[in-house]
Amino acid sequence: MNITKLLVGLVAGTLSFAAAAQQPIVIKFSHVVAQDTPKGLAANFFAKKADELTKGKVKVEVYANSTLYKDKEEMEALQLGAVQMLAPSLAKFGPLGVKEFEVFDLPYIFDDYNELHKVTQGPVGAQLLAKLEPKGIKGLAYWDNGFKSFSLNTPIKTPADLKGKKLRIQSSKVLEEEIRTLGGLPQVMAFSEVYQALQTGVVDGTENPISNLYTQKMHEVQKHLTLTDHGYLGYAVIVNKKFWEGLPADVRGQLETAMKESTAYANKIAKEQNDKDLESVKKSGKTTVYVPTKEERLAFKKALVPVHQKMESRIGKDIIQGVYKETGFDPNAL
Repeated sequence: MNITKLLVGLVAGTLSFAAAAQQPIVIKFSHVVAQDTPKGLAANFFAKKADELTKGKVKVEVYANSTLYKDKEEMEALQLGAVQMLAPSLAKFGPLGVKEFEVFDLPYIFDDYNELHKVTQGPVGAQLLAKLEPKGIKGLAYWDNGFKSFSLNTPIKTPADLKGKKLRIQSSKVLEEEIRTLGGLPQVMAFSEVYQALQTGVVDGTENPISNLYTQKMHEVQKHLTLTDHGYLGYAVIVNKKFWEGLPADVRGQLETAMKESTAYANKIAKEQNDKDLESVKKSGKTTVYVPTKEERLAFKKALVPVHQKMESRIGKDIIQGVYKETGFDPNAL
């Protein structure tokens, strides 16, 4: 009798173990932007690739538009293991204590995507991601969004046009310094709250890549957009380090391949999406889009590049010089 019970128990235990073994590994991937933004599309692409390459062993659940966590909450949720994956903007790592990431916030430090990718896909980018590990975070990749432009309800042709204006920024000491250097008033605010703040006049304007401006309908409450391309907005795809290192080696390898393919896709669509959304903003008739002349762009650059030196003590002179070396930028040549 006891042997029969034992055998039944063993069989039942084996079956339940087998059932558990067949359950997919769930990765909750939370982000704060719309699904049709470059980041949103890339997150969905990664979920599809992960499913394909692991043959269903991994299920990536994507939560867009702050449906799980807002800007300020998501990093803590990742560290606690409540979510496994995020793609926060690079400005989010300063408040976490890794101030070196604020090098990406420096105005006009990259002139184009080629210069940028020398950093994000090179040794400086890898060095920065490694600094997240003591925080329990593993950095997997950088994803582009695009270059930021200023918007207001009044025309923007010179740096002086931003004087006295309340401008929404992400939480970043570099961005605060950038706006103050222009004589503006920096306003730190969660991304999900910006549209209403613009609509009600709590803030006067923003700095955004075009895809963020358009998908959040900010162009409907901003009459003027000037294509200053003064700063970069990108993301780091990160995972909970303990969770990542606990994955079977073969699964981790498959997910690394999925991430590599997703990064190539993300960076390709970022530029395409921003170009497409710029056309949509123009066609809406709600916002006047202004392209600065070469001289006007240089005036913005001359006004803002001094922020690099002001932020050396915060970011680290070696990191800034490392970026200059990769891109060939010389602030003294302006």
